[in-house]
Amino acid sequence: MWWRSASFILDKQFQDEEKEQEVDLESRRLTRLSLSNSTMAETETLQNPNPKISAYYQTRAAHHGVVTSDWLAQAQAAVGRDPVETTPLGASKSATDSSKSFSVIDEFNNWRKQPDLAEAVAAIRALASVIRSSEATTMMELEIELKKASDSLKSWDTTSISLTAGCDLFMRYVTRTRALEYEDFNSAKSRLMERAEKFGEISCKARRIIAMVSQDFIFDGCTILVHGFSRVVFEVLKTAADNKKLFRVFCTEGRPDRTGLRLANELAKLDVPVKLLIDSAVAYSMDEVDMIFVGADGVVESGGIINMMGTYQIALVAHSMSKPVYVAAESYKFARLYPLDQKDMAPALKPIDFGVPIPSRVEVETSARDYTPPQYLTLLFTDLGVLTPSVVSDELIQLYL
Repeated sequence: MWWRSASFILDKQFQDEEKEQEVDLESRRLTRLSLSNSTMAETETLQNPNPKISAYYQTRAAHHGVVTSDWLAQAQAAVGRDPVETTPLGASKSATDSSKSFSVIDEFNNWRKQPDLAEAVAAIRALASVIRSSEATTMMELEIELKKASDSLKSWDTTSISLTAGCDLFMRYVTRTRALEYEDFNSAKSRLMERAEKFGEISCKARRIIAMVSQDFIFDGCTILVHGFSRVVFEVLKTAADNKKLFRVFCTEGRPDRTGLRLANELAKLDVPVKLLIDSAVAYSMDEVDMIFVGADGVVESGGIINMMGTYQIALVAHSMSKPVYVAAESYKFARLYPLDQKDMAPALKPIDFGVPIPSRVEVETSARDYTPPQYLTLLFTDLGVLTPSVVSDELIQLYL
């Protein structure tokens, strides 16, 4: 038989000898290892003030002259504890901080640092980050977490209409799908993330869409009156200038914060003819004006707008002289509000510098915005299209239902 052959016997003997040598070497190695371990244990007992962490990690700095955070992280990991103030391998510090204690307000403020990003869009981006960093395990937990984050953002500035409307529309858009109830949680969360990102992209593109749909209303040789500084109005005028349209702009000073000076400066950089007016000179200059463009802090259910102080009186003068008043506003500024008069809304106060001391007994009106009823507005340019004020309520129903 083959297992009795000479070659088989010789190979078997050779393999047995190799195994015996390996066993002998292993026994010697274990003996040396046990001796070294006992020596190290005695050394650590005498020198190591913290026996849970190997003396190697404590004395490693002596070999290199400096203690670094990765060494401490390895030491903490060796005893199964979380590193203290260190970043895990392969993760950024921001990701670690967010896993410890994510703050929607901090995320919101980080987005607000981008100069061209509207406050409402920053809130939308921050709420999308809430979904991304959430550790919720059920849809109910995630919706509760989103609701708390939305309430925190809205309470950050209770007078900001666009911030409140943006948060409400985000919540409605992201959670408005019955399919989420029939999917597993991971799929539902992915769906929420997709809808959140899509809503953020739509909001970011809104300003550009408005600039495009408004171009047909700006003709060569026209004079446009603007009030204060509105980023969307500036985008409209900038697009018209890029399209080689010939027009001039009257900029009001825009008290109390004098933002009209900023708009006049930006338009001058585009070589657009600009004339700066004090706010009280609107009626005086209205006969030279062909149209009025204003932005909006919020568009309410009646089709009227809430905007910076002075918009209402400009609309009154324009209406009396049959001048069209155009409003450029993003759809995330559509708010579920129905003010009946100027005092029927939360006041937004700003300090006013008159340049001279004001006696303490003199009362100063510091409200920074007013309400313009829909009958004094001609059209609203939005990312939903060109709307008449009477259509706003229908669009609000579509947005919120």
